[in-house]
Amino acid sequence: MNNLPEIKIGIVAVSRDCFPASLATNRREALVKAYKEKFDAKDIYECPITIIESEIDMQNALEDIKKAGCNALCVFLGNFGPEISETLLAKYFEGPKMFCAAAEESQKDLMDGRGDAYCGMLNASYNLALRNIKAYIPEYPVGDAADCAEMIHEFVPIARAVYALQNLKIISFGPRPQNFLACNAPIKQLYNLGVEIEENSELDLFESFNKHAGDERIDAIVKEMAEDLGSGNKIPEVLPKLAQYELTLKDWVEGHKGCREFVALTTKCWPAFQTQFGFVPCYVNSRLAGQGMPVSCEVDIYGVLSEFIGQAVSDDVVTLLDINNSVPKDMYEESIKGKFDYKFTDTFMGFHCGNTCTRKLSFHEMKYQKIMARALPREVTNGTLEGDILPGDITFYRLQSTADGKIRAYIAEGEVLPVATQSFGSIGVFAIKEMGRFYRHVLIEKNFPHHGAVAFGNNGKALYEVFKYIGVPVEEIGYNQPEGVRYPTENPWA
Repeated sequence: MNNLPEIKIGIVAVSRDCFPASLATNRREALVKAYKEKFDAKDIYECPITIIESEIDMQNALEDIKKAGCNALCVFLGNFGPEISETLLAKYFEGPKMFCAAAEESQKDLMDGRGDAYCGMLNASYNLALRNIKAYIPEYPVGDAADCAEMIHEFVPIARAVYALQNLKIISFGPRPQNFLACNAPIKQLYNLGVEIEENSELDLFESFNKHAGDERIDAIVKEMAEDLGSGNKIPEVLPKLAQYELTLKDWVEGHKGCREFVALTTKCWPAFQTQFGFVPCYVNSRLAGQGMPVSCEVDIYGVLSEFIGQAVSDDVVTLLDINNSVPKDMYEESIKGKFDYKFTDTFMGFHCGNTCTRKLSFHEMKYQKIMARALPREVTNGTLEGDILPGDITFYRLQSTADGKIRAYIAEGEVLPVATQSFGSIGVFAIKEMGRFYRHVLIEKNFPHHGAVAFGNNGKALYEVFKYIGVPVEEIGYNQPEGVRYPTENPWA
């Protein structure tokens, strides 16, 4: 499923007219050479036009990178740079953009070979602010060819996420279940981010599902599911219904994506879903996430938005979990203490009924949904996927609109420990440094809901830049402070 953009960054060198244009051109060529030697050449396009002072140069460069199919831009200050033309280029280019600058190359060439791009970056940033233009500027944006190639490579996942958001539609089915006010979704911030949303009734979904009864494609999907589940295919009789449901969602997406390139879904999965559809949708959600289309449960609109951002940044499968329960002290003493460098309060369990892709589970089995089966016949709760989440590095994060329409986020890197959970659902033992304080002074203090998105790997750096780029105030991006650094609301005598 093609549900993420391929990013192609147009590299445009700029040169102030009182500096040798050859400085910018030669440095651009060296930068492109360095990038192609280390990274994928298809990521970038070298614009042959060096922008000097002329707005005509700017227009020509803009036209050139558009014709080359570029959907992201890197303005490279080969020397001081023309602040007007270079920022106008950023203004008129519609996709994500970044700025970086060339460092001086040798003490032996500081007469005619000095470019002063270190100075030019200051003017560039000031003019971007004057024009209200958002652009990614690396932590230290001045470097030689290899340094700048690394900066551009780090921009690729950021650009992928920003571009994807600008072309995303979220399709939802049903209002949130009762007692799920924590996942409230004021949609104004979606429009501020450039995201489109289509909200539907669960009755619309049920009608479409019934119309897919007997669909000739069901058998092929059942075969796929059986191969995916392998020995974990413990309830094969539910697979035809799950296949019918998967086809229903996919057909709905094709019929409703409209002018948008990318889609994410969020659906209602209880309390009436099981009794009316006759199953739970967890495994289908996990499959679609594995195919590149995240699906959040419980109509968590900002949850699936977060998942989609993480998928774009990591270029990998993501999942959505409850920040669910504490690790029992006896489990900590037996399996964690002395074996891993974490305090008891650094640990917790992340859980959801069964929405995590099989590729991200240590083992997996098709099961019934234990919590729902406490109050319903077991046979209508079949369809969940259970297993312990694979050990390894993770990033726990979320983008959220508050009840009063403000946008905020959090990011925390950690890991899933290789500790058996001895529990049910898609679940893992998570460890994040200073989680206890982060839990109290970011998650609780800032009123985040219990759902958090999980990207596999360390993605905090890129996520932070994406959140900044799309307009989350930096003071509203929470993260786990290291030991000894107080949160503003933390009691100094605690």
